[in-house]
Amino acid sequence: MFIKAVSGRCDCIHMLLNPCKHLVYSKPNPLKVIKCRAAVAWEADKPLSIEEIEVAPPKAHEVRIKIVATGVCHTDAHGLHCTAEPADKDSMSLPGVNLGTFPMILGHEGAGIVESIGEGVTNVKPGDAVIPLWLPQCSECKFCLNPDSNMCTKLSETNQTIGLMTDKTSRFTCKGQQLYHFMGTSTFSEYTVVSDFSVAKIDSAAALDKVCLIGCGFSTGYGAALKSAKKSALESCRIGGGTCVIVGVATSGTISVHPFHMVLGRVLTGSYFGGWKGADDVPKIVSDCISKKIELEDLITFTLPFEKINEAFELMHTGKSLRTVLVY
Repeated sequence: MFIKAVSGRCDCIHMLLNPCKHLVYSKPNPLKVIKCRAAVAWEADKPLSIEEIEVAPPKAHEVRIKIVATGVCHTDAHGLHCTAEPADKDSMSLPGVNLGTFPMILGHEGAGIVESIGEGVTNVKPGDAVIPLWLPQCSECKFCLNPDSNMCTKLSETNQTIGLMTDKTSRFTCKGQQLYHFMGTSTFSEYTVVSDFSVAKIDSAAALDKVCLIGCGFSTGYGAALKSAKKSALESCRIGGGTCVIVGVATSGTISVHPFHMVLGRVLTGSYFGGWKGADDVPKIVSDCISKKIELEDLITFTLPFEKINEAFELMHTGKSLRTVLVY
């Protein structure tokens, strides 16, 4: 029942005997749209444009994150230069990577703090340090339950590959126009919205401008050597064995391998996100960074303010940077 407060005595018949100057009944404040900066890719092969955008509140089973830092990856460059329409099919598509969905907000290698959560979210709460996951982990599908696979079915069951959230809408707008998400993460925005199965809670002691690399680049290479090749990658450089792990390749075309190498015991395999299960393994890798078992500093060539994002791409293309991290 709604009760109106009055100065003096309440006019509610059940409270005639009790003075009541300030009786207040209020509902929780609804989450609001946030205005922030983002680097918008309006069209292919054009520099990113720093714009003020609107980020809608998270819906059920969604998380809104304030991004603190983000790396710049070659996959972002691939997304920027690819002109394929969403309906086009390459000879082999990249699971979870939407191409040609302009205008969009790129970025998939970030770290930040949970700002708000939608109904039904239980794995994170506001204030948690997190890394968005472009490769989801629902922890329920047959692949998530398989210790040897990290290819969560959410990649195909949701709308990540067309640049939208699960309900086929976007949480981003700019100048009255819808913006597409990228790889379910869009870390080139001060605030982003992801599904609750696409986020890993990490130790709050982590340096977010370092561990953001765990969102893609570092984990992919580290996992390929540690999990997929099992430290035998160098053995594949000579006759008699070893494991060669493919971690990145064009979406079309083939590779040729002489069968004699296979006969001699060499193994050719592949690895997606290093074989890691994001929600389970990313927090462990972060903990190894905090304990100095892993040091990411040597992989970061430049740390730049977010406004210099186009410069970060140029540094990558010219080979002057292993990784550039942008901070907001």
